[in-house]
Amino acid sequence: MRFELPANLKLVHRMTMPLRWGDMDAMGHINNTLYFRYMEVVRLDWIFNVGGARAEPGADDQGPIIVNAFCNFLRQLKFPGDIEVTMHVANPGRSSFETYHRIARCDEPGVVYAEGGAKVVWTDYAAGRSAPMPERFRALLT
Repeated sequence: MRFELPANLKLVHRMTMPLRWGDMDAMGHINNTLYFRYMEVVRLDWIFNVGGARAEPGADDQGPIIVNAFCNFLRQLKFPGDIEVTMHVANPGRSSFETYHRIARCDEPGVVYAEGGAKVVWTDYAAGRSAPMPERFRALLT
């Protein structure tokens, strides 16, 4: 099932990464859990690169967490090869925004193997609840 992309979608990041032998499962294709990992790697790479959080545990009192994630598996990825994962953002609010990802093989430009995303909420870690996003970070989303 394909999903409808929001009108205010903004491309913010893309990464190329290798498919690894160990990513395969007993069925001979990339295990479905890895698609979520690929999206996570791109999301965190972008967040760390723009200063939205620091990678060291306990480094920040506030930062992003995901509250849901989804993936539509359109084609089976198989080893070997490289993939390109793109990340778009949309619908920034006071404390949350949405991410959308597309996964494609580098040797098949334009062929989407999976699409998914996550809702990200800026969180006060000590209080365990949402907090307003810093304006410097929110500005990156619009």
